[in-house]
Amino acid sequence: MTTGTRRADANVAAGGDHSWGGPHLLKVRDVSLNVDVVGHGHPLLLMHGGPSADHHSLLPFRAIADQFTLVFYDHRCNGRSVGAPVSTMTWENLTADADALRRTLGFERWAVLGHSFGGHVALEYALRYPDSLSHLVLLDTGGDSWWSQQNAADVLARRGYSPRKVELVRRWFNGEFAPHEYFPIFVQISSAYQHDATLRLLVRELRSGAWRTKFRPEAMIFAGRHLVRGWTVMDRLGEVTAPTLVMAGRDDFLFPPEHQLQLANGIPDARLRIIERAGHNPDSEQPAEVMQAVRDFISVEARVA
Repeated sequence: MTTGTRRADANVAAGGDHSWGGPHLLKVRDVSLNVDVVGHGHPLLLMHGGPSADHHSLLPFRAIADQFTLVFYDHRCNGRSVGAPVSTMTWENLTADADALRRTLGFERWAVLGHSFGGHVALEYALRYPDSLSHLVLLDTGGDSWWSQQNAADVLARRGYSPRKVELVRRWFNGEFAPHEYFPIFVQISSAYQHDATLRLLVRELRSGAWRTKFRPEAMIFAGRHLVRGWTVMDRLGEVTAPTLVMAGRDDFLFPPEHQLQLANGIPDARLRIIERAGHNPDSEQPAEVMQAVRDFISVEARVA
């Protein structure tokens, strides 16, 4: 166990500030997860998207560290987490890693926020470990692989994107590319993720720490070809017991508002929040609105609990 872990455990017991002062590799099960803990208050685990990226995509949420203990981490085989081959990236392992992390940090229950692919993991986690969650926040995610692997390319075609970019998007989400193609494809399709691709937004993301992101193309390829292919939990949404907030950008091409409505209708008593003037990453494009929505959703019930 690292020094950072011992300090975090002591602070959990004392109810104090949980900040580690930077990411640490933390041994959990058969992997070493890259973990960073900041802030104080009710614990909130943040599951990043991708797969292939890392927790730096969710750094805008550090703005709410004054109210919550934020636990950032990289999924196994993603970012700077190490110790296991990509073939071990299964729903069983991804969710078991998260719950082992909860136990290691000493939390009885925590809120979980999952963005995009991280939302898939969060849904699986909510179904497999219902007693571990106090709240569930689903941010621009889906409950069925059809939306990313089939519908996303069609949405962009209807929006007037060139046939070449539409085909790149289809290949991207189905893992039909070689590792050396990862960055060239991402650069060409990146504007589709945003409501308004501007230099100001890029500067804001870089200043928040996105420049430190470590990418693992093999995770994206494996997920598209194996993990996500044919995946769905739509028939199990009624089993989710945690209070749930479903939130997404109005212009998200991956998981558009019509699917957000399906998610919210399928999860008992879920709340739905659509963020205007935002695409797939509303936490970057409309950070104040997203942060306030998370504060309002978790804080009141957390204080009661």
